[in-house]
This record gives sequence, structure tokens and C-alpha cells, in this order.
Amino acid sequence: MKLILAIVNNDDSAAVAATLTKEGFSITKLSTTGGFLQTGNTTLLIGAEDDRVDKIKQIIREHSFTRTKTVPTVSSLGRGLGVADTTVKTPVRGATVFVLSVDDFEKL
Repeated sequence: MKLILAIVNNDDSAAVAATLTKEGFSITKLSTTGGFLQTGNTTLLIGAEDDRVDKIKQIIREHSFTRTKTVPTVSSLGRGLGVADTTVKTPVRGATVFVLSVDDFEKL
């Protein structure tokens, strides 16, 4: 058995969660905030048998998209620079997925 932790961009989380649920996977949704961009994410906790992990990752991959965000640069904070001098465009992934082995699982 595996526990999948999928940190999904808020822009993609509804489609990912709906598709996983439609495909019969039970999910738990947590509201989270990323440390780098300080923007909202949704972390999905998904328990699954080993042979279903690839299907889950496929669904997440198909419904999560890389996008470009403009973020402030750390080196420019507090220097009185113009907006064009204080931001940088950076790619933001649609999801980050961790797959963990589970030794024991019970629904109580």
C-alpha cells in the first residue's frame, strides 16, 4: 500500500480532485501554502494499492499544468527599486507528488 502526497496548484486542484474521485479514489484535501511563492496550494492525501499509483500519477499529470508567475526578488526588497527591477518570471509546476510506503492501514 502507498500514501500519495500530491501538492497541487490551486488553479488545478478542482479538476485533479474531481477526476480522482470520479475514478474511484478516496482523497483528503488540505489547504496549504508554498514556502517560495507564498501562494495557496491544495495537498491531496491519497491511499492506494501499489498497482494503482501509476493511474493516480497519470490523472494528476493530465490535469496539472506548468505556468509562469511573476514574483518579487529577495535581493530587491527594501531598496526602493521600481516594479520592473523587483520582479522575476519563474515557471511554476502544476503538482509535486510524493509516494510513500505504508506499513499498516486501517479504517476505524
